Amino acid sequence: MKTIVYREFGSPDVLRLEDVEKPTPRDDEVLVAVHAAGVNMFDWYMVRGKPFVFRLVLGPRRQKPLGVDLAGVVEAVGRNVTRIKPGDEVFGTGRDKSVRSKRGSFAEYVSTYETMLAIKPRNVSFEQAAGIPVAGLTALQGLRNHGLLRRGQKVLVNGASGGIGTFAVQIAKAFGADVTGVCSTRNVEMVQRIGADHVIDYTRENFTTGAIRYDVILDIVGNQSWPDCRRMLTDNGKYVAAGGPPRRAIPLMLREPFTRGKLVTFVARANLADLNVLRQLIEDGRVTPVVDRTYPLEETAEAVRYVAAGHTRGKVVITVR
Repeated sequence: MKTIVYREFGSPDVLRLEDVEKPTPRDDEVLVAVHAAGVNMFDWYMVRGKPFVFRLVLGPRRQKPLGVDLAGVVEAVGRNVTRIKPGDEVFGTGRDKSVRSKRGSFAEYVSTYETMLAIKPRNVSFEQAAGIPVAGLTALQGLRNHGLLRRGQKVLVNGASGGIGTFAVQIAKAFGADVTGVCSTRNVEMVQRIGADHVIDYTRENFTTGAIRYDVILDIVGNQSWPDCRRMLTDNGKYVAAGGPPRRAIPLMLREPFTRGKLVTFVARANLADLNVLRQLIEDGRVTPVVDRTYPLEETAEAVRYVAAGHTRGKVVITVR
């Protein structure tokens, strides 16, 4: 089968399309014929080997797979798999908790754990479904689990037009929040269209200088200081850092214990229950995955390059079949 691999760290040019042996599912695994795979900023961090810990864990000159999100059709299942059967259309992740996992989703086939997959929403394409897992889980868990979002609260999403942001705006609206999205001029109309009550064009206005205070700030961009963002919170408000460059994430993690719960950093965890929450929101029509561009598998390097530039409108997806 064909898959995307790399052996050295660097620009997307290090990515190679190679033939490898088709995986065989173990007893608790599912073999998926991949139709589409979502691209995340995490993939770019893996390729360039930053933060440096990735280089230590992955090691030089070792063949490394790439890709987390996937959507496709089940081809075979292990003998202990009971919930999913061959022929099912599924979405989820092809990578377990280990950074060194061999389950990269930029491939024709992936063998992954049954618990990492859910039945695909019936009303979206494989390309749309492939963009759901990491971005959708990050938005959902950031708002619900860490922001403790409740109906009627005011939410600000910084980076509302990107992969995570487009999910966050829609999920917050589905939860009954008053939503403000922050984006560039060219994305204002799109962010309004997906449900934002208010939109701030960051090229004209800095949201940290406004008069409105927010119960939850979900920050995907990480381009404003913590003190400035803290000033925009209500007394019981929470600032949830869900993205941004690693060089900013580490100082925030060190500061978090001293903020009395107002600052939260986290990494989304794939689980079946939350994948099914997202599936239900999508099938109910309250959330619609936004796909910016699609690239064929052989152009994965260009897809990663586009994501690395940081100006996507929704998700970027690799089409495999």
